[in-house]
Amino acid sequence: MESKKKTVEEKNKDHEEKVKIVDWEDYQHELARLSSLSFAVNEANQKKCLIQEKLNSCLQLEAGSINWSNQLDEMREKLEARKLVMGNMSMNLKVVQEKAKKQEDQLNSEIRSLLMAGTSLSVASRSLQEENNCLAGERGYVHLKNVQKLLRARQQLMVFQVSLLYPVKVVSGHTFEQELESFSNSNKSGNPSGVKPLDAGSLTISGLHLNVLPFKKMSFFNDKKEVQSSATALGYVAHAVSLIAFYLEIPLRYPLRLGGSRTYICDYAPSVEPTSADFTSISLSSSSSKPMEFPLFLEGQDTTRSAYAVFLLNKDLEQLLNVIGVESLGPRHVLANLKLLVNNILSPEYINL
Repeated sequence: MESKKKTVEEKNKDHEEKVKIVDWEDYQHELARLSSLSFAVNEANQKKCLIQEKLNSCLQLEAGSINWSNQLDEMREKLEARKLVMGNMSMNLKVVQEKAKKQEDQLNSEIRSLLMAGTSLSVASRSLQEENNCLAGERGYVHLKNVQKLLRARQQLMVFQVSLLYPVKVVSGHTFEQELESFSNSNKSGNPSGVKPLDAGSLTISGLHLNVLPFKKMSFFNDKKEVQSSATALGYVAHAVSLIAFYLEIPLRYPLRLGGSRTYICDYAPSVEPTSADFTSISLSSSSSKPMEFPLFLEGQDTTRSAYAVFLLNKDLEQLLNVIGVESLGPRHVLANLKLLVNNILSPEYINL
């Protein structure tokens, strides 16, 4: 309680000290001074408000300028980034332009090549058209086929004359039906299975039989007439083969040296072993690079050499048969192969080969 009283007393003393006592004579003067001070305070407050408003506006402007400055910095950074991107794009654009230029040059060269190729193709097309016109014209493929048919018809006529000159016939012991059965398959199949050709003794050429003795030496008791008849028949066959090969324009693999019943056939690579009597002649022939000759007759000759000569003659017949697409009847059927060759050449199918 005492402390509260002390504080109240202290406050009253301070208030008394602050209160100023003015005399009546100075009251007007003090009142005027107070009114002027009040007016000055009001004017100062107004100026303060004006300054505060100006300061606020300046602060706002400063804040706006700072904001714009920040935005400007951001825009500058974006501009720099875009400049960098534009620089990269410019470099890439230059690279792309260079590539495009190279591709354009390459494309131009390819276009020139295509134009040249097109020109060459057009020239080749015109040439091909001209060739097609030539083939389709009077001197074309059709004309060639017609000429070929005329040539084969001419060949048929000449071979028919050879068949009249050296006819190959069946002896009287065989019927005409047997002959037709034997040579009914004289087409491109040759000798099919199940068809047995006529044996060599059943055929004649110009009325002469062809009998080749087996591989043995001739004895004194052999029939000389039969030997001479066989030699003559072989000469006929050799002459007929030579004529047919000449008409068909076919070089024989084993050439013939015609001499009637003393005909020889040549072999450039003989497979027959030479005898002691022929060793000197064979060595001379091999040294001179000439073909070895084998006789198509038996009189005074080794039967082995003569049989080999007949074998080579049949090989020539087989060659002619193969050219026209017919198989041979075998190595022991000389006259049968000759008849088969003539029949196939004289057939109507030969013209359309």
